[in-house]
Amino acid sequence: MPTVHDWINNPLGIVDGLFAQSNSCPDWEKKVVEYFKEKLKLNDAHTWVPSLNDVPLHYLKPNSLVKFRCMVQDMFDPEFFMGVYEMNDPTSNSKQVKCGKYKDITEGGQVDFNSRSTVTSERQTFYCVPIPGESQWNSFAGTSQARVVPSTSYVPNRHKRSYEEDDEMDTQPQQMKDGAQSSAESHGNIEPKRQETEAPSHDSFPSHCTSSLDLNFPLPGEKGPACLVKVYEDWDSFKLNDMLEVFGILSVDPALSVIADEREASSLLDPTEGMETVEEQRVHSPPASLVPRLHMLYAQPLVHNNPLLPSSCVKKPVATRTCTIHLSSVLGELASIRAELLTYLTHVLLGDSLAAEYLILHLISNVYSRRDVLPLGKFTLNLSGCPHSSPFTEHLYKVIQQLVPSSYRLCMSLHNMNNQRMVPRKDYTANRLVSGTLQLANNTSLFLDETQLEQGQLDATGVRNITALGNLISWQKVDYDFNYHQMEFSCNINVLITSEGRSLLPSDCQVHLWPTLNPPNLEEYLSAVQVAQVPSQLNKYRIYLSVARALNYTISDEITKAVEEDFVEMRKDDPQSMSAEDLHRLLDVARLLSLSHGQNTLSRDGWMKAKQLEALRISQTPQQKCVNGNEP
Repeated sequence: MPTVHDWINNPLGIVDGLFAQSNSCPDWEKKVVEYFKEKLKLNDAHTWVPSLNDVPLHYLKPNSLVKFRCMVQDMFDPEFFMGVYEMNDPTSNSKQVKCGKYKDITEGGQVDFNSRSTVTSERQTFYCVPIPGESQWNSFAGTSQARVVPSTSYVPNRHKRSYEEDDEMDTQPQQMKDGAQSSAESHGNIEPKRQETEAPSHDSFPSHCTSSLDLNFPLPGEKGPACLVKVYEDWDSFKLNDMLEVFGILSVDPALSVIADEREASSLLDPTEGMETVEEQRVHSPPASLVPRLHMLYAQPLVHNNPLLPSSCVKKPVATRTCTIHLSSVLGELASIRAELLTYLTHVLLGDSLAAEYLILHLISNVYSRRDVLPLGKFTLNLSGCPHSSPFTEHLYKVIQQLVPSSYRLCMSLHNMNNQRMVPRKDYTANRLVSGTLQLANNTSLFLDETQLEQGQLDATGVRNITALGNLISWQKVDYDFNYHQMEFSCNINVLITSEGRSLLPSDCQVHLWPTLNPPNLEEYLSAVQVAQVPSQLNKYRIYLSVARALNYTISDEITKAVEEDFVEMRKDDPQSMSAEDLHRLLDVARLLSLSHGQNTLSRDGWMKAKQLEALRISQTPQQKCVNGNEP
């Protein structure tokens, strides 16, 4: 591995060098992006780049190239900055044209606001957080090979101006000083020397900003850095809740906090001076030491966040020879890995191999398409028969957490249902989207523990939360609350419901747990089953689930005709025995069963196995009176 990476340690040097050639090369901005893309492709060079997810912020060199695996939690308003500006150098009495792109602070000297060389540009700001619910194994498996040493170069030699402040002084009327720039520019207002990668408790903030200054993570108890990502091109190609791996230039200059302090003090003295409220300034201008700025050079959308399997391999399996070889070796072992995983899950489910079969089908399910409002491919599983007041559901979740990259367990206690904010809402005072539990990235496993639900009264919040969960399960969408209207956001969330009887929530399939094992100490037994799985074996399961979920699937005309004939035959004797919904579920089971064996097309044998599996499931499911009309 090369010992010196100028493009990693000093990416702004590369940018300035290409900018210096702008007269002879007008498309220098494209050259910058192409340069870093090419560098990152060579010899797994992306693994040399330090990660904000894994390395504490105070260990990272300011203005160096870093990467951040994240989800877009909010999108702020576009902002203007000085893309090109001219400086007066008092020592040499000369002028220099400087590049302002990928920077927050102007460099040395006096800005000539009257220069004809000044170019005002536009960029977008995304508020990004670590992917919600990422499993601990995911972080360890994705650790980069970059070596970093503590950085001590945070203290500036002089008070600096932000580009936007400089721009405003010359181009904007006095009353528009704060309003002309974007909501996220001169950032920071407290504790400029703090360096941390965990969200501090609210008690650590001054009392005047406790309610507004937080990291806005969707899930309670989440840790990691939030980041303001500055996007310079193609920002319309990104969507809210997208998973990204961003490569960009880190900006943590304490001067940003000084500038924000001055702006806040000015707004408090004269509230009419700026268009931004104090609350908006606090939210959009957090301290750079707590919420660093990342100037995007390149971002790779993540189809999944399993670090054991390159995203490019799943998205384009024939893109590279390495990916093809990697997938071929995995596909060759799918059948054997499936058998081992089935045995493991059977032990976890106390000897119930049928429940283990359906759990595998659930874990590889995926919304692969939408027909009008109907999401195709979802497979919400209701595992009924789970014991109440026992550690079973907690340990089952720990097993799933070991297998999937992202997950969250929602205990459906009366208190949680009545008090937890599940649906994101727009805060117009602070001009931000306040996150909720259901603001999750695609392919997250949501574990709803209904065994925790006790008798009591759901209040208005509880009813809204139950409705939101029902809409998520049935339509794979969440209606975000924008006060005067709701905005629909599609999602792709795997929902598993554990309950004693049939769930009060809708599901695609109910499987009743019939234990054949009765260990004297359930907790010790389940812990022993988990510990017995060595990391290398768990990694096989993790790769298997990601690959099986991503496989393409087709049904030949011949099999389609055979299924239609079979459907007519099954309804001949008793039309009530097989409804259209039953056929739809049977086709889902057949599809997932084929994919779980590594087969991307349905065979006659696969269809017969699916029918047998469904017949066995129905025969073992206690017949209960319909509660909500959505039961399978």
